[in-house]
Amino acid sequence: MSAFTTYLVGYFVVIIGLGIGAYLLNVPTMWIGVGVIVLVGLGILTATSRTKQKDPPST
Repeated sequence: MSAFTTYLVGYFVVIIGLGIGAYLLNVPTMWIGVGVIVLVGLGILTATSRTKQKDPPST
């Protein structure tokens, strides 16, 4: 598995845990959905920036 995939899998586990916690705290379902969408986008952006290859220095 690539570093990108591993990062995203871990991030999705965190998102699922937060969603279940919010559900158990009786947060409205609409706001749980909004939070999940925002966190998925943030996870993709973070995973991409942390696992992207560095550009070689120009000579």
